[in-house]
Amino acid sequence: MAALLNQLKRNRLDAGLSQQALAGLAGISRQAYSALESGSANPSTEVALRLARSLKTSVDHLFSLPEAAPQEMLAQLVGPSIAEDPASIDKPATRVQLVQVGDRLLARAVSGTGSTRRSLIQAEGVAVDEPDESNRVTVQPFEDHETRSPTLGLLGCDPAGPLLEPGLNRHGINLVWWEEGSHQALSGLARGEAHVAGCHLRDDETGEFNIPWVLKLIPFPCTMVTFAAWQQGFIVAPGNPHGIRSVEDLSRPEVRIINRQSGSGSRSLLDRLLLRGGVPSAAVTGYNREAGGHMSVASTVASGQADAGVGVQAAATALGLGFVPLEEERYDLVIPNHFLNNSGVQVLLDLLRQPGLRRRVETLGGYDVSAMGLPVSHT
Repeated sequence: MAALLNQLKRNRLDAGLSQQALAGLAGISRQAYSALESGSANPSTEVALRLARSLKTSVDHLFSLPEAAPQEMLAQLVGPSIAEDPASIDKPATRVQLVQVGDRLLARAVSGTGSTRRSLIQAEGVAVDEPDESNRVTVQPFEDHETRSPTLGLLGCDPAGPLLEPGLNRHGINLVWWEEGSHQALSGLARGEAHVAGCHLRDDETGEFNIPWVLKLIPFPCTMVTFAAWQQGFIVAPGNPHGIRSVEDLSRPEVRIINRQSGSGSRSLLDRLLLRGGVPSAAVTGYNREAGGHMSVASTVASGQADAGVGVQAAATALGLGFVPLEEERYDLVIPNHFLNNSGVQVLLDLLRQPGLRRRVETLGGYDVSAMGLPVSHT
């Protein structure tokens, strides 16, 4: 028989009683009481009633049945794979985020590299086995399906993304935000791995932001709305001790950079400026070192492991770093038309029209929120 959950210790301490004193009131030995409080034994009905009377409470308040584990479910694994370590016999189950996108339940691993931003990432369950041949995993959720909140899946690299969470939570929507470069975010959206993707990709031929890339990468009609225009530039140490002002300065032997991954808008900007300045990437120390997001770039510079990296001004401001502006970009949110009536998407679109969110984003530094929530194009 499973042990009952109990609140004996808390109630005993609140009543100012020792184990010996409460055991005496219940008519049992201190050893018997200690076994009850530790959960290694269950009380008889008579003892439970005596304990409740002695503590001036009810039996239901003192003792409860342990909750049954939620039913396991199959989910499609997306994003980083679950690494298998054959040398680890007692490997813990992999924590995952769960998001319902259309008729698919998706799981994203939040254990391992990238599992922290400025804090641990919230998970909704654990994957209890390895992916099968279809890349599906069995997930043990922390809560029953009926008690889990609806989710909004968002892919993108804007460090302001988490500011959406409180507003969504107030409407019962759980945000699952995963940091991805712009190209990766659009590709994930095309594969049906999220409800919304953010991007800031400039088309080399037209000079236009985002629309050409959405037309190229997304195979279904979408609606685009602006989140903000932002300043992107070099994130440098406070006071800019190396005097970095242009891409030509990156080729100096004493300057080390941290780069963004291929496919990100920041990497695209750097490559475009290097080409325009006639600076070969091989001449830039650290060009092949990659960080997964704007805050990761800023953290690398702040730690002294790099002297510069391309990122948004808000990331530099957050860590008290210097910033050299290079270009203003427009960061748009891309929403498949078949998700426009989704409850989470509807709440998101409403939040973008609220002055409170605009003020929160604007105070981060380097953001122009005047066009937030306005439609860009229907593709």
